[in-house]
Amino acid sequence: MTRHFEKAEGLCEEKDPATQGFVFNQTMLRIADPVRSLDFYTGVMGMTLLKKLEFPEMEFTLYFLAAGDDFSDISDNEKERTAQTFARPAMLELTHNWGDSAESITYHNGNSEPRGFGHIGFHVPDLEAACQRFEDLGVPFQKRLKDGKMNNLAFIKDPDGYWIEIFDANRMAGS
Repeated sequence: MTRHFEKAEGLCEEKDPATQGFVFNQTMLRIADPVRSLDFYTGVMGMTLLKKLEFPEMEFTLYFLAAGDDFSDISDNEKERTAQTFARPAMLELTHNWGDSAESITYHNGNSEPRGFGHIGFHVPDLEAACQRFEDLGVPFQKRLKDGKMNNLAFIKDPDGYWIEIFDANRMAGS
């Protein structure tokens, strides 16, 4: 019996008990302009800002966003909400270094040389409707549904040029 659902070289079969309770919490993206990025991720992508942390001595601000519809478990108490934010799975952390602006900086999106980071992804319940909405909102596409051989996903770009894969989980499964 294996603990993995697929086979691949390099898998560790024995889970170290010391990793019990580990939660993958966040992916961090640097942003040039918090106003345009927060507008994009909360307005276009529907995310919710759970926590904003400012670090004046180091001149940066962190914004922690989550996808979902039910946040009834999130506390109004600052300390509790901070702990909840750092314990929640799959958060997006946007980092703004003060002094950076859209006019002064461009971030590497990881998809040109040298390649590295590639994209984040969002499941949407109606792929065509979501892509039409992005089109109507003027969101730039890296790949439209009909482009290339993979017609079950699209890629849009956020204000800093990071790629976002858009897909319907059921269509990815071939159903």
